[in-house]
Amino acid sequence: MPAPHAVTDRAIDAIKQMIIDGELGPADRLPPEKELSERIGVSRNSLREAVKALSVIRVLDVRQGDGTYVTSLAPSLLVESLGFILDLHHGSGEEQILEVRRLLEPTAVEQACPRLGEHDFERLEQLMVDLSEHSSVEELVQADIDFHQLITSRCPNAYLSSMLEGLASATARARVWRGLTENAAVDSTLAEHRRILDALRQGRGDLARVHAAAHIGGVESWILKGAGLD
Repeated sequence: MPAPHAVTDRAIDAIKQMIIDGELGPADRLPPEKELSERIGVSRNSLREAVKALSVIRVLDVRQGDGTYVTSLAPSLLVESLGFILDLHHGSGEEQILEVRRLLEPTAVEQACPRLGEHDFERLEQLMVDLSEHSSVEELVQADIDFHQLITSRCPNAYLSSMLEGLASATARARVWRGLTENAAVDSTLAEHRRILDALRQGRGDLARVHAAAHIGGVESWILKGAGLD
């Protein structure tokens, strides 16, 4: 007799294949539970477990009294769980998160450059106006997330920008900024933001890419040396 999780996995794979094959598309309603369970060859309880698992990762949307639907499957929706997973690793893994950002974010920044408008630049400037070494960690974290996300949201690659949004763990960044404040490194970090912004304003996506890589790499190196972190 197969283990319960194996049966649930089979149901998950079957639903996934229906989506891949185009039998189910974004916003489509799944067949009734009895019909679908018989078709897949699993119990209704196993099907419910599969639906629950797929709803957690935002592939399916269970609407009480209405049925179960495929979500929009938008990249931004599907990577939401990434930030949740990162927050579960509170107190560890910052250097790995930064490594992934260093590999991906500079490309997104360069691609976003020609798509940033004056309104975007005004918002980016405002995010930097009131920040200093005297700002609270909470203020620094939120401004940091907003600054980077506004830029990468203009990247035309939706999967890339969504993945970077998923990496915007407030928990991890709070530890980083707390360490920066303790070591009087806030001003230099904000100056790196300024270099990125100035290059983008000049339409120099190539230069902004270099500054973004240096900015993230600098913080990454600082963490690897253990500066300010227990």
